Amino acid sequence: MRQGVPTIINPYDLFGLEQALRLRDRFGGEVTVMTMGPPMAVDSLRKALTYGADRAVLLTDRVFAGSDTLATSYALSNLIRKAGETWGAPDIVFCGKQTIDGDTAQVGPGIARRLGLSQLTYVSGIDDMDLTDRQILVRRRGDHGVQVLRSRLPVMVTMMEGSNEIRRGTQADALRAARAEVVQWNAATVGIPDVSLCGLRGSPTVVKKVFAPTARDETAEMVPTTDLSPAAMADALIDRIFTRQPALQDDLLRQAAGH
Repeated sequence: MRQGVPTIINPYDLFGLEQALRLRDRFGGEVTVMTMGPPMAVDSLRKALTYGADRAVLLTDRVFAGSDTLATSYALSNLIRKAGETWGAPDIVFCGKQTIDGDTAQVGPGIARRLGLSQLTYVSGIDDMDLTDRQILVRRRGDHGVQVLRSRLPVMVTMMEGSNEIRRGTQADALRAARAEVVQWNAATVGIPDVSLCGLRGSPTVVKKVFAPTARDETAEMVPTTDLSPAAMADALIDRIFTRQPALQDDLLRQAAGH
């Protein structure tokens, strides 16, 4: 829903932007921010410039309307390839871990697959980067702890929330952003080879309906735990569960007997 709603930068992407700016400040280079969207997305790109990004590019065209994650990763990978031909191939492509609307976390890995980049997803910190050996060392949040991974550049990195704190842009950056030209490319400019892979035609998934779930009649039940030992609390909880779902106890007993 875009009518009457101000556009914002996806909050997770801000962690990627800040990390890119920190690496630029330390090692040199440039930070180019990009997005695919309607013309109003220029406002978000200008906001990114106020934080200190060097360049902003908007990919906008009616053929992209209705894109799902597959079509979006196709369009963005072509955009990144075109930007690489224009200003030099990137060492690192940063994304947020996911968007706050779809929450799929599929676009970053999709771009990496199409561009042949190593994927470093759910990164919580970058510990080191060696441009001579073309290697990067990162911390990645996993299901059972933190993984420390080393990979060769170029890579795709998706940043976790809380991995850093976005800086306050300087007054000079704000003035520069207000005057800066946001590069606007369409499908033809980027040279997308097959527009049938974009937009609704290139999207195998379609949002059929958006709705708010109806509230359930039953409410949460509180189990008193005052002055109870952990074992007693567990027993009280299990008794309450079996009272509300008597069939569950029978099922568990049958499974235990079967083993």
